[in-house]
Amino acid sequence: MYLTYADHFRPMDKQRVLLYELTLLLIGSLFIALTAQVSIRIGPVPITGQTMGVLLVGMLYGSKRGAATLLLYVIEGAAGLPVFAGGTSGLTVLAGPTGGYLVGFIPAAFVVGWLAERGWDRSFGLTAVAMLIGNAVIYLFGLSRLGFLLGYENMLAYGFLPFWPGDLLKIIVAAGLLPAGWKLLDKLGLDQRIG
Repeated sequence: MYLTYADHFRPMDKQRVLLYELTLLLIGSLFIALTAQVSIRIGPVPITGQTMGVLLVGMLYGSKRGAATLLLYVIEGAAGLPVFAGGTSGLTVLAGPTGGYLVGFIPAAFVVGWLAERGWDRSFGLTAVAMLIGNAVIYLFGLSRLGFLLGYENMLAYGFLPFWPGDLLKIIVAAGLLPAGWKLLDKLGLDQRIG
């Protein structure tokens, strides 16, 4: 098992660990909320920066922290905080065309975090593959819900085709950043392997 970025900065003092973990959850959910505000309405599903944010948080935090962060984000939005795309919120958003994508963020963060814990964020190629897998998880949930609401014959046109070029670009950017960070940590003598 490999340490995630969040593990590298985790305090050794047990009294500060809980504060650290809660702070990570709040910062991560705020980061996802901010990426959701980068939103272009093109149909029932807007183009946003969320997928990149979700995949980054999952890989930076690891499986459990990443999934918990995205669960918190979805709960915040469901409770009425304006954290979803375009400042929207509420259960009606979760029941609508974007609801499947929002729910899919949770397992996607878990999956890419699990892969990061196995060193898949240490090279460009593996990071890109991990993020492609994470995107596939998001699409699985999102397209299933969208097809149910709009008809399965429409789900690719409204929920996949407008998005895949941007998703590939976001993956390329993120796949370059994460391994570069590990190289920097290695040069500083901070890259470690556990277990």
